[in-house]
Amino acid sequence: MLEGIIRKSTGKSETKALRRDGYLIANIYGKGLENINAAFKENEYIRTVRNKDTLSFPVSIEGKEMKVVVQSYESHPVTAKLLHVDLMVAQPGVVTHYHVPVVPQGEAIGLKNKGLVHVSKPRLRVKAAIENLPATINVDVTNMDVGDSKLIRDLDKYENITLTDSDRVSVLSVIKAK
Repeated sequence: MLEGIIRKSTGKSETKALRRDGYLIANIYGKGLENINAAFKENEYIRTVRNKDTLSFPVSIEGKEMKVVVQSYESHPVTAKLLHVDLMVAQPGVVTHYHVPVVPQGEAIGLKNKGLVHVSKPRLRVKAAIENLPATINVDVTNMDVGDSKLIRDLDKYENITLTDSDRVSVLSVIKAK
């Protein structure tokens, strides 16, 4: 479980001091909950997020445990070092927006014809409760040739989940390799 601390002050000098000590600045929020200004050890946070099986993962802030989902993050433009992360508390029964990763399944016919599977939307925005949320959205690419694409309207329908992107948006395609 990821352990964090509550930030006493949100000022610039205190934030810089925490970053210098190896902490990642975070805001934790949820519907009907008071916002928590927190900080996590950066290496522990990255290790936890990379090794999670579902979208939500548990955190502990000074003894208070909760399941959270990464909503957004900010990284340094040059060094790509994480600077800030927004975490939303995953409350059971509350329907809200999440970003679910897209995973191509199978081997496309177009790969034999010098094609390449290009995922144009690596994450799809969905509206659902956390208990109904799939870990990934799997897209079958076995019958796709060079020039074919899958749109949001071509995806399988999930129960109790609404895809909020437009139906005509391309999720992935098989393109000709250069």
